[in-house]
Amino acid sequence: MWASTHNDTLKEKMSAVVSALSVCQKKMGTGYLSAFPSEFFDRFEAIKPVWAPYYTIHKILAGLLDQYTFANNSQALDMTKWMVEYFYNRVQNVITKYTVERHYLSLNEETGGMNDVLYRLCTITGDPKHLLFAHLFDKPCFLGLLAVQADDISGFHANTHIPIVIGSQMRYEVTGDPLYKTISTSFMDIVNSSHSYATGGTSVSEFWSDPKRLASTLQTENEESCTTYNMLKVSRHLFRWTKEVAYADYYERALTNGVLGIQRGTEPGVMIYMLPQGRGVSKAVSYHKWGSPFDSFWCCYGTGIESFSKLGDSIYFEQEGSIPSLYIIQYISSTLDWKSRKIVLNQKVDPVVSWDPYLRATLTSSSKEGSGQSSSLNLRIPIWTNLKDAKATLNAQNLDLPAPGNFLTVKWSTEDKLTIQFPISLRTEPIKDDRPEYASVQAILYGPYLLSGYSSGDWDIKTGSTGSVADWITSVPAAYNNYLVTFSQDSGDSSFVLTNSNQSIRMTKFPKAGTDTAIHATFRLIFDDTSKKISAIGKTVMLEPFDFPGMVVVHQGTENNLAVTDSPNEAASSFRLVGGLDGKNGSVSLESVSQKGCYVYSGANYSSNISMKLSCNSASSGTGFNQAVSFVMNKGISEYHQISFVARGARRNFLLAPLQSFRDESYTIYFNIQP
Repeated sequence: MWASTHNDTLKEKMSAVVSALSVCQKKMGTGYLSAFPSEFFDRFEAIKPVWAPYYTIHKILAGLLDQYTFANNSQALDMTKWMVEYFYNRVQNVITKYTVERHYLSLNEETGGMNDVLYRLCTITGDPKHLLFAHLFDKPCFLGLLAVQADDISGFHANTHIPIVIGSQMRYEVTGDPLYKTISTSFMDIVNSSHSYATGGTSVSEFWSDPKRLASTLQTENEESCTTYNMLKVSRHLFRWTKEVAYADYYERALTNGVLGIQRGTEPGVMIYMLPQGRGVSKAVSYHKWGSPFDSFWCCYGTGIESFSKLGDSIYFEQEGSIPSLYIIQYISSTLDWKSRKIVLNQKVDPVVSWDPYLRATLTSSSKEGSGQSSSLNLRIPIWTNLKDAKATLNAQNLDLPAPGNFLTVKWSTEDKLTIQFPISLRTEPIKDDRPEYASVQAILYGPYLLSGYSSGDWDIKTGSTGSVADWITSVPAAYNNYLVTFSQDSGDSSFVLTNSNQSIRMTKFPKAGTDTAIHATFRLIFDDTSKKISAIGKTVMLEPFDFPGMVVVHQGTENNLAVTDSPNEAASSFRLVGGLDGKNGSVSLESVSQKGCYVYSGANYSSNISMKLSCNSASSGTGFNQAVSFVMNKGISEYHQISFVARGARRNFLLAPLQSFRDESYTIYFNIQP
């Protein structure tokens, strides 16, 4: 993050951390540096139970090396070399005392990216000892499978082995040995073809399952966050070497769906370990659930926080040459200080919405002193777009666009202005499972966004005979957020809300936003005319539950419980908003249109979870009745995401939104889509 911002406070903090760690290292006097004792490595080397001490050592080494690489902190480099010398001697002792096979046997524990950080160190020091030491962490029993391009990774612990692949990529960069390029290319092909979910992520309960058998793995313990963090590194290296759009497309998918949604909304320090992919799952309901800002620090906290600190590290790539060239592979609003060209490039991306299906971006630049040389920009044409209605203009002149999956190359000069417009379409994508009985299990995507349905487990969709996704999925209009409301009543020190509970209307305690109850306590007002003023008393409305589009609240006669149905009788589903019978300013009551004088009623003896009914005012009705039929109507606790759709279901419709937008709400990613 400091490399992107050059924030002085960050610089002071990270320098202070390095200095403090240096004091600890010198106090121990051996080069060893960790919060746990070195005896852990005695157990590791003796093949006795101990959990992943090298994983932590890798993180410490990587952090110190970053301090040198990005912030030129020479003290951090000295500390790194001293640590490496200590561990080199330990491994050398194991090999001398036993065999190299004994060392390789110990690598069946999770060792993080030790080979990666050691190869990186070698590029700085040029020390052949560092090259040899790095190679000793290239796990041959795994890399050998990839070298022969065998899809035989089932049963391997995913986050133990993805970092080993990243290290092998660094070996290719250090030595130029093409075998290690083949290894990482083969690995990416295997994971993407047989082991990845629609998010771009991989793993179930931290391991790889059988190839093309993912339908059997959908549950709460899918996609460990660390694996997605590391897969992004693999794809980044591959793109740098090949400039193939497929790797950039993958990066976009995994970042959009597997990283941006692992933090709970905008709450810093509240992260998840796993990203559930089953039916009716929730990010809040898994083995680890959401963590907490001060009491949780799993491996996925470290990688998750790092992921959010480097969101800009793979937007732009420079290719050096007589005419420097810039590759723009992600469309994210950002500013690049292009030092070699002495210009500042600005990318502004309009928010993507469902009711206007285009990605639009504008690129401009301003010059710095000494600029003026020409250069070229290469813009990714995403695989998810199409050329119909796609546009690119340079200084208002139309450009010819290549097919999706290629780059648009533009000669660039200071003060140029480039605009692009890419259509975004809906599509379905089958789960990676080649068994015929799971052919109907499919995900729904909108451009790079994986759409999830608000659902406690329902997943059946009937498309009919249509061949177009657009015939059974429609966008939610922007104006609909204006009509979302929540009805509440106070009782003592508590506040309760009108809630759709399993298609029965009840009162429940006022919920926290981002929860199932908050969703169930939000309704859309459907007016009987074109009025846009939802606060107007006297209007006739129907109440559509937020997560059950196409259904409405109905009464079933006086003194009978209210219900939610998809085949309403207009008379039973229409209510008139009137001033609250309790006479309080701002309160409202819901009067039945078909049975005047009868109102939505919570019960005179108020309690949570009581069923709502239609009850009529009479001469004997008193203050309790008036209170029980009066509500405060506020803005809905929940609201439609700017990318929201309604999909036609077999028994009910589904409200769809990007997976990244979900917090604690129950959702379903894969649907059973039948004609």
